[in-house]
Amino acid sequence: MELVEQMLSGDVLALARLITKVERESAEVPQIIKAIYPYLGKGYCIGITGPPGAGKSTVVDRLTAVMRQRGYTVGIIAADPTSPFTGGAVLGDRIRMQQHYLDEGVFIRSMATRGSHGGLPRTTGGVIKLLSAFGKDYILVETVGVGQTELDIMQNVDTTVVVLVPEAGDTIQTMKAGLFEIADLFVVNKADRPGADNLVAELGMMVHLRSEEEWWQVPVIATEAVNNVGIEELYRQIERHRQALEESGRLEQQRRQQRRREFLETVERRVADELFRLIERDEELARYMVMVEAGEVDPYSAADEVLRPGTLLASWSRQLAKRQSGG
Repeated sequence: MELVEQMLSGDVLALARLITKVERESAEVPQIIKAIYPYLGKGYCIGITGPPGAGKSTVVDRLTAVMRQRGYTVGIIAADPTSPFTGGAVLGDRIRMQQHYLDEGVFIRSMATRGSHGGLPRTTGGVIKLLSAFGKDYILVETVGVGQTELDIMQNVDTTVVVLVPEAGDTIQTMKAGLFEIADLFVVNKADRPGADNLVAELGMMVHLRSEEEWWQVPVIATEAVNNVGIEELYRQIERHRQALEESGRLEQQRRQQRRREFLETVERRVADELFRLIERDEELARYMVMVEAGEVDPYSAADEVLRPGTLLASWSRQLAKRQSGG
């Protein structure tokens, strides 16, 4: 694809156009991913998550500055709430990262969640791939901050940073939200506020008691991102985690699991799309759908009939094979 070739040669406008295609789930996406796949793997991906109001955007902003000082290029994906009127991102990249907007070494993209309930848009993985193929050294992914459904961030990144603030609630709430299980690093931001020292101490105690991995002890870092305090230490700990992942072989293992999950999800989505198309044409399948919708048969019984060998499944398989062969 000409657009992919332009992007691989360093054309930022081509990158932005390709991201738009991925966001809109264009029919060209499979060809785009195929074309860029040989160029993946360079970028190291860091997820920044946590509850709303924790200062995640400021942490990303300051962390980007530290990386740029060291000569690294950075791609930023900022997930924003979706506007109920336009369907676009409510917040904009120019507002979030003003100091980096004119920096050619930084590419920033705000992405609307578009109904996703996991803190990240469904198409985030594709955008990460584009930024990696473009040659970004680091890719920072900031979630929308939905609180208790952040588990999808760890399925897209290499290192997960959980940002909390003293007034966000006690550490039990942190555990209940599932954030404790996904954190590779904890950041207590706005550490100049009352209760910060207690939160740091409690998190440190929890990390120590629950540590099951000898290869990595989750650090707890106090920051005042707005005052640029603690950001250098955060970067150092991210690099330590990256080194630990690489030396233990877990980075490649983690990425293999991510690729496996992506493959299964892609197959599942393709099969579901084919099934819906088949229902529109197959009278017997359509009849089962009507019966389930009317409550005349339960979904499990209907599925058993649809998938019973020698009946509808065989017909479906033949039609799938015919479609794939171009017949």
